[in-house]
Amino acid sequence: MKIIPIGIWGGYPNKNEATSAFLIEQNGFRCLVDCGSGVLAAVQNYTALCDLNAVIISHYHPDHVADIGVLQHAAMVGMQLKEWKTPLLIYAHDKDGNEFEKLSYKGVTEGRAIQASETLELGPWKVSFCETVHPVYCLAIKFTANDQNVVFTADTSWKEELIDFSQEADLLVAESNLYEKYIGIIQGHLSGSQAGNLAERAGVKQLLLTHLPQYGELDEILHAAKSSYSGKVEFAVIGKSYEI
Repeated sequence: MKIIPIGIWGGYPNKNEATSAFLIEQNGFRCLVDCGSGVLAAVQNYTALCDLNAVIISHYHPDHVADIGVLQHAAMVGMQLKEWKTPLLIYAHDKDGNEFEKLSYKGVTEGRAIQASETLELGPWKVSFCETVHPVYCLAIKFTANDQNVVFTADTSWKEELIDFSQEADLLVAESNLYEKYIGIIQGHLSGSQAGNLAERAGVKQLLLTHLPQYGELDEILHAAKSSYSGKVEFAVIGKSYEI
C-alpha cells in the first residue's frame, strides 16, 4: 500500500500547492482521498487522471471538494476522447443530499453513498468509516488490506472513538490544524498534542500530520505532537511516497 500526499493545507491552499488530499494505491488500483482546492493540478504529477479508479470524500467543505467540478470536466473530456473509463465512482456520505447529488454528473461520474456503519469493498481494500466531530458531518476513513491499514482522521476535534478506530494502524494521517493555545477556542480540529495523543493511545506505528494552518510557526505543532507520541512523526511531505 502506497500513500502519496497531494496537498497538506487546511482551509485554503498555500501558494502553488493544494489543500489536504492523498493518493492511495495498491496493486494498480488508485483512490484519491478528498479533492479540494488545487488538488486536480497537483495529483497529475503522480498519476494520469484517467488512471484514477475511485475518489472518497470525507465531507463537503470546499477545502475537501472544491476540485470535484473540474475533475468531472476532465472525465467528460476524457470520455469524449474515448480515453476515460467511465463512470468514475465518487464515494461520500449522503447526509447532505444537495451536495451528494452533485457527485453524479452527465454519466461521467457517479456518486455512491457511504455509511459509518458499513464496510466498503473497494479494489484491494476494505474501507471503514467513523463519524468525527466537525461543524458538518464528516467521516474518518480506514483502508485495510493484508492485515495492514492506514487511517485518515479527516477533520475532527478530539473524539475517544477514534482511538479504537485507529488501533495499531500502520500509518495514521491526522489533521493538526491547531496551535495549542486554540484548544477549546477553535472547534472541529485537533492540535499537535492531540494528534500525538491519539497516535500514542491507539498504538500506531507512524504518524503524519496534515491539514496545516498557513500562519504561525509550524514547528510548534510538530514539537507538540512529539511531546505526546513516542513513535515516528513528521509533517506529511507533498509527493513523498509512504509505503506500508
